[in-house]
Amino acid sequence: MTSTDSSTIIIEPIREDHVEGFRDALDIVARERKYLIFLEAPPIEAMLAFVRDNIAARHPHMVAVADGKVVGWCDIRRGARDAEAHCGSLGMGIIPGYRDRGLGKRLITAALEAAKAAGLHRVELNARAENLRAITLYERVGFEHEGIARHAVKIDGRYFDSVKMALLFD
Repeated sequence: MTSTDSSTIIIEPIREDHVEGFRDALDIVARERKYLIFLEAPPIEAMLAFVRDNIAARHPHMVAVADGKVVGWCDIRRGARDAEAHCGSLGMGIIPGYRDRGLGKRLITAALEAAKAAGLHRVELNARAENLRAITLYERVGFEHEGIARHAVKIDGRYFDSVKMALLFD
C-alpha cells in the first residue's frame, strides 16, 4: 500500500468514470483465485453495462477510491423477480495492500445502509468456506450463517465449499 491512510480512502457510489478502475480491481482479486467466482474480470463492455444497470436500477454499489484509483467495491443487486425484489445479493472485494485496515467494514456498511434506504429487507451472500477473514467481517456487520453448499465452486480441478449467509433488516 502507498502511504495513503485508510481513513483518507473515499467510499462513494460508483459512477461510469469508475468502470475501468472497478474492472481493474475486480481483475486483480479474481486472478488471485481465492475469493471470487470470477477467475478474471469480464470485458470492459460487460462491466460498463453492469455498472450502468446498477446505477439505473439504483442497486447499491460503492467503491473505495485511493488517490483516484479504485481499490475495492461492494455491490448489492436486488432480486429480479417480484417475489424476490425485497432481497439483494452482495459481492465485494479489496485489492491486496488495502486489506486488514478496516476498509471492508467501511465499504459493506455503506452498501448496507444504501440497501436499507432502498427498501431491501434481506441481503445474502456466498463466501468460500476457507475465507475466514471475509466470513468474520460478515458476522461482525450482522450476517448469519444459513448453510453450506458443498463443492459449490471448482477452480483448477479443486472443489471448495461455499458458506451461505444473510442479514435481515428489521
